[in-house]
Amino acid sequence: MKKRIGILTSGGDCPGLNCVIRAVVSHATRTYDWEVVGIPYATQGLLERKTVPLSIHGWDLRGIDPLLNMGGTILGSINKGDTLAHADEILAGYKAIALNALIIVGGDGSLNIIHQLAVLGNWNLIAIPKTIDHDIAFTERSIGFDTAINTIVDAINRLIFTAASHDRVMIIEVMGRSAGHLALHSGIAGGADVILIPEVPYTIQGICHHLTELRDCWQKKFAIIVVAEGISVCAEDADNPSICTTAKCGQGQYIAEKIANCSNHLIDTRVSVLGHIQRGGIPSALDRLTATMFGKVAVDLIAQNQYDQMLAWQNGKVVTFPIQDVIDKNPSLVNPQGDLVQTARSLGIYIGD
Repeated sequence: MKKRIGILTSGGDCPGLNCVIRAVVSHATRTYDWEVVGIPYATQGLLERKTVPLSIHGWDLRGIDPLLNMGGTILGSINKGDTLAHADEILAGYKAIALNALIIVGGDGSLNIIHQLAVLGNWNLIAIPKTIDHDIAFTERSIGFDTAINTIVDAINRLIFTAASHDRVMIIEVMGRSAGHLALHSGIAGGADVILIPEVPYTIQGICHHLTELRDCWQKKFAIIVVAEGISVCAEDADNPSICTTAKCGQGQYIAEKIANCSNHLIDTRVSVLGHIQRGGIPSALDRLTATMFGKVAVDLIAQNQYDQMLAWQNGKVVTFPIQDVIDKNPSLVNPQGDLVQTARSLGIYIGD
């Protein structure tokens, strides 16, 4: 039976989303002769009953397929609003669009919300993990994570030379509200001296002691500090809650001020907040490969009528897990006793006490 399947991207954008769309459309149309439609702006498209016809020949520019190296998502995405408050309208919209199955590409929050809708509407749902935070359970890869790491490491590579030229401490604030994977991976790969993540407690005294040791014992007059945006800013000031409010200017700036105070302003600091730069850019080769494999397997699962599954990458191949099992284990945090944390410490990186 010829199927009509939909695909949507939800939550924050990241590189590699268009690679998934490309793989789904190519495999579904070439192998199975199915119709594929895109749902613009995630659940908003379902609410408004909008679809975008997708064809493998619709993107070519003189024979060139642009989706492999195009960041963001051609379908648009949203990561705000009370979706479940409009559940009845979204369910009605899904029914009106008349899909045989739906593929969603989303992160932790999107997965939870859309799965609830799928259960209510009895949708045939397949989920593909994407997040630069890398906080989705069971998968060793999530679309966008590798490119984001490369972007941060590139920023570190640029900042390290100006730090060395001026004997400064460069503080680089990266994304990661509850999980520190992005800071940990990029910090190790970029040669950071200090890495602060939400999962590992730290002290300002510990940071300052490490910077002093670098200067006095190793004659290193500059340093690179990578800070996840979700670190606790009250680590040493639990008895004085008013101190916490000073972090409204950003965790990176908070750390800079504390380092200045503990060094009697002898340490010159600068802060770079990478923000949404981490989400942009051309997807890396690894993200392209992962996205393509996920897209292909998602289509095959629909052909086999295997639904309510999230794809995951484990041991070099794509496997599946029931979506509810993934939701129950989310978010996947950094293991404070894990190999990467221990590797960082063995390299002389301060990563908490």
